[in-house]
Amino acid sequence: MTTRPELEPIRIGLVSASDRASAGVYPDQGIPTLQAWLGRALHNPITWETRLVPDEQDKISAALRELVDQAGCDLVLTTGGTGPAPRDVTPEATLAVADRLLPGFGEQMRQISLRFVPTAILSRQVAVIRGKALLMNLPGQPKSIAETLQGLPDLGVPGIFAAVPYCIDLIGGPYLETDAAVCKAFRPKSAQRARPAT
Repeated sequence: MTTRPELEPIRIGLVSASDRASAGVYPDQGIPTLQAWLGRALHNPITWETRLVPDEQDKISAALRELVDQAGCDLVLTTGGTGPAPRDVTPEATLAVADRLLPGFGEQMRQISLRFVPTAILSRQVAVIRGKALLMNLPGQPKSIAETLQGLPDLGVPGIFAAVPYCIDLIGGPYLETDAAVCKAFRPKSAQRARPAT
């Protein structure tokens, strides 16, 4: 009988960029929203590394470098700071630490958000690879975070997270298994591992 291999652990970094939340003016909502969604979506054991930083490019870049280079995160997600306002510098901070770009993630996030608001074209989210880690910018609003990750299944619009596990496979990270009821990961058949025997 074939047995399912142990699920590989993953270390996930979460960065919320917000002047006011980092100063304690109001509680951060981005990190708890990401933890709740990812906790439902992934079967793998997760170790969290969280950082709350002001909207300053050097501080955001430093947090991203530290999460990948020192903390050993396989996946790093940011929330906030992706609009056109002068203090919105998360994309620049992310690009500053990038080895390679993955423009499709940002394109799809904007396509999803355009289903709801025309101002989605102002969003500047990017996704990059640093070393063996995937880094992605997400919107700042909790509702938009969930929509971009999960997609709009009723409308046949895939979310970005469906492509994340295979991307992490390709860059040398752990094999992620998702709960299909939340987000079904897509992999070519040749990249899929055996399912547990029933």
